[in-house]
Amino acid sequence: MKNSLSDIWKRTLDDKKFMFTLAVSLILLIALLVVYSNFLLFIESREGIRLSDAVLKLFQPVNVTWFTFIILYVGLIAGIIILLSEPDRFLLAIQAYIILILTRMAAMYLVPLEPPATMIALKDPLVEIFGTGKLLTKDLFFSGHTATLFLIFLVVQGRLLKSIFLICTIAVGILVLIQHVHYTIDVYVAPFFAYGSYKISEQINGSLLKNGK
Repeated sequence: MKNSLSDIWKRTLDDKKFMFTLAVSLILLIALLVVYSNFLLFIESREGIRLSDAVLKLFQPVNVTWFTFIILYVGLIAGIIILLSEPDRFLLAIQAYIILILTRMAAMYLVPLEPPATMIALKDPLVEIFGTGKLLTKDLFFSGHTATLFLIFLVVQGRLLKSIFLICTIAVGILVLIQHVHYTIDVYVAPFFAYGSYKISEQINGSLLKNGK
């Protein structure tokens, strides 16, 4: 019989080192998200270059905003619920996401881009309500939506769950291209950055937790 979520977290609360690491990671994530919101405004105000994308030239954009966000947010919510039943994996996901955000900030700073001329803006309701409050079009390299779902794919366990999140990743990657929200290179490289963030977070967990047990 599987343990309930409350039982799992009752045992986890007894591990002081783990709880300290989790608390610090959550505080760092919240602080980083505040910085990230201001950083995105800087990116939006900066001039960049517009790429010639051979793939986007093959078709006209189609507005698939709601399909994109249904898959994205259902995937994110499901991922969080699943990971809450595995505190170790939940911590790993938080740390990997922190590294992913830092990596994306560095990538956007080093590769300033203008959006595709044919882009249909992707209006993220949560970003507009809780984030910058401004429509973002230049947060391009690399695709955060694709990378985040791929990160969940890496962190969750079990063949079925991994298959579902991989399908969601591919679907969102295709949808943002259909809408010309991203260049092909933005989507193509996103899983590689997510994988790198995941592997670094594994090393961090090994140093912070495993060696101390």
